Amino acid sequence: MGRGAGKGSAMTKLICFGFGYCAENFAAEFGDKFDSVIGTVRGAERAAILNAYDGERLRALVFDGQSATPQLQAAIGEAEFALASAPPGAGGDPVLAACADALAKTKHLRAVVYLSTVGVYGDHAGAWVDETTPPAPDAGRSRERLLAEQAWQDFGAQHGIAVAILRLAGIYGPGQNALVQVASGKARRVAKPGQVFNRIHVGDIAQAIDASFTRAASGIFNVADDEPTPAGDPIVFAAKLLGREPPPEIAFVDAARSMSPMALSFWQDCRRVKNDKLKRELDVTLRYPTFREGLRALFEEC
Repeated sequence: MGRGAGKGSAMTKLICFGFGYCAENFAAEFGDKFDSVIGTVRGAERAAILNAYDGERLRALVFDGQSATPQLQAAIGEAEFALASAPPGAGGDPVLAACADALAKTKHLRAVVYLSTVGVYGDHAGAWVDETTPPAPDAGRSRERLLAEQAWQDFGAQHGIAVAILRLAGIYGPGQNALVQVASGKARRVAKPGQVFNRIHVGDIAQAIDASFTRAASGIFNVADDEPTPAGDPIVFAAKLLGREPPPEIAFVDAARSMSPMALSFWQDCRRVKNDKLKRELDVTLRYPTFREGLRALFEEC
């Protein structure tokens, strides 16, 4: 448990380092639990747009990943909860590099949630992994995430602050899903025998973040759906919902020729991710236990 944390504690001030897809969806659903929400963005233009849209409930501040402005340091000093999702680089986690002193000095901070990736497990040839599985990341960006995880856990241990590490599977949700890909004609149905992936709806990520803050949870939690499946399955299901023919299968060896290094790194790992700890310790019941429930809900919302 962190400083003064407890399941019944009132939540008042939240700071989101990296106000991207996951943080924005979390704030949209659970932001009313906080008196104020601060979100950092990299550009002044996006900050101005967010502040003009909802400047009273949400305040956006610019964070360039290098140094904290006086306004950001003041916001950190008032924060009771912090959500960190800014990607690390070769120099480590940018939030800790620029803001660790400010975070350590605040007397209010109760809990931190750090959004990581199941990519830190590396390749397990389709075997199941859980939070006790030793990480063995292959890709450089996953190795950087693992180092950032450890840095946040060390920070929490040093300062008595609860730090929950949420390892996320492949993220989808409004605006980012197989339905959008099929409807736009950009869907590719890549087939690689034996390859499977877990996914997670952004709404279930929001649930996991909320549960972590509510319990001031510490430790590592996999945030993944119940059913790892081949990459093409959501494409076929989305096409069926839209009443279209699915795109033809493309062999991975052919598709790989036009893939970016990041995409290729995504395909080099194969594992099945268990989510038992998420359900058992954070009491999260997935709204979308497979891609089918998630895509059907997104289709009905259109």
